[in-house]
Amino acid sequence: MTVAHSRTARHQRIKDILSHRVIRSQGELLAELAADGHAVTQATLSRDLVELGAVKVRRGRTLVYAVPAEGGDPTPRPAEHVDTVDARLRRLCEDLLVTAQASANLVVLRTPPGAANYLASAIDRSAVFGGDIIGTLAGDDTVLVITAGPHDGEAVADRLLALAAGEPSAGDT
Repeated sequence: MTVAHSRTARHQRIKDILSHRVIRSQGELLAELAADGHAVTQATLSRDLVELGAVKVRRGRTLVYAVPAEGGDPTPRPAEHVDTVDARLRRLCEDLLVTAQASANLVVLRTPPGAANYLASAIDRSAVFGGDIIGTLAGDDTVLVITAGPHDGEAVADRLLALAAGEPSAGDT
């Protein structure tokens, strides 16, 4: 993966890491960022955490970093969070997905007018696909899903259609 080295990209990556992993120290966070190609100093990371409004919250008997969501609970809950996001994806697929058509590593999804952003956001945040999806682009009633593998489009389309039909599919959590 090619990583942008901008401040904005680094901030987004910090938010992603803190929302999906339990990070107890700035050292752990520095290691995660370095693994993604973001080489920053301790001072820069400290400033980033302040700018993002990151706080330490109690998780069991330990304190971990979290970035409060807009109006949400800042406590990171990786396992429960994944279940909630995946339930949201299933519900949105059931409610919004009209068609899914694949071509190589691309999937074109159709939704009712005005609904594409909701579905794209749920796909981006879901752990259902692991690393199979690079990202999404949403218009008014169309979502373009870009998959990681050159021929993964058909499997992703089938999976989304199974979620829309309320069917259990391989790999469901």
